[in-house]
Amino acid sequence: MSSYIDAVHPDRHAPYLDIPNDVIEYLHYLDFVKLRSPRTVNGYYLDLRGFFRYMMLQWDRADDATPPEKIDLTGISTRDIAGITKRDIFGYLDYARNADNGPKARARKLSALKGFFHYMCTQVNKLTVNPTENISLGTPQKALPKYLTENEAIELLKNIQSDFYERDYCIITLFLNCGMRLAELVTIDLSDFRDDTIRIVGKGSKERLVYLNDACLFSLQRYKKARAALPNLADKDALFVSKRTGKRLSARRVEQIVARCLQSAGLSGRGFSPHKLRHTAATLMYQGGVDMLALKEILGHENVSTTQIYTHINRDQLRLAVASSPLADKTFEEQPSAPDLGSDEGEESPDGTENS
Repeated sequence: MSSYIDAVHPDRHAPYLDIPNDVIEYLHYLDFVKLRSPRTVNGYYLDLRGFFRYMMLQWDRADDATPPEKIDLTGISTRDIAGITKRDIFGYLDYARNADNGPKARARKLSALKGFFHYMCTQVNKLTVNPTENISLGTPQKALPKYLTENEAIELLKNIQSDFYERDYCIITLFLNCGMRLAELVTIDLSDFRDDTIRIVGKGSKERLVYLNDACLFSLQRYKKARAALPNLADKDALFVSKRTGKRLSARRVEQIVARCLQSAGLSGRGFSPHKLRHTAATLMYQGGVDMLALKEILGHENVSTTQIYTHINRDQLRLAVASSPLADKTFEEQPSAPDLGSDEGEESPDGTENS
């Protein structure tokens, strides 16, 4: 995680002072006008910083031997940026590929550049030519998302070992049943609950209501009793707090809790994470018959096209679909050949023409 993300307060970030002024203004635009999340803004910061470090080398204003973090970008002017061409963009994308950036990483970097130059041309009118215009990369092939099967999810819930069992059980239960993001879970307050619903603040500060099933309500009620008994409760409204300090749990701490629970259940080492538990919730709901549009609302997606990655059909369903064919169990042996009744290519008539 970048040092520009406050692990305790993921809704905050430090000022970006080591990049060109135009990029700083663009990040502020993403933050305050477009209401992008701190993690999204930080991702743009990292990609644009990498691009301008590359440009400093192309401009011979930095030496190849200079460590990247020592390259000063603060002197890059609007005039410098206006001189960037399509050739520079293509060169950077090729450089990124040679630096072992995969298709998804290169697509993300190009998206950051497109956003920045579009802003410079249309929002602040500092440029008249967009060097990223009409540049596109092949759509990277989407891999099937990793998720726990229903049985694995049950094993995870049954094998939680912790010095604060009620809290960690509740965290895992909410991830598996509500499909919320890590950043959403750590910012939940007690005041966000209303009867059997919870108010979630998602990407772009967009709010949504998520209904809680019986499993969630049970785990929450049990955890709230244990939480209320803590002798040093510092963050009175934060839902998930540290047993030792009584302060709100950080995103990093929740990642550690999930990793430990997965290990206890024998599910470690397979790339599972809080976000994979979100995949699991979405997959199990979809397999249980939840409509895609309803799933979109539950997950807080802006477009249903994003939801489609969670609505993959698992291999067992594919196997059952093929097995359900009425011909699936029909097998036959080769039959004896019938007497030769002549060629199937038609006979010639006495005058030499072919009869059809």
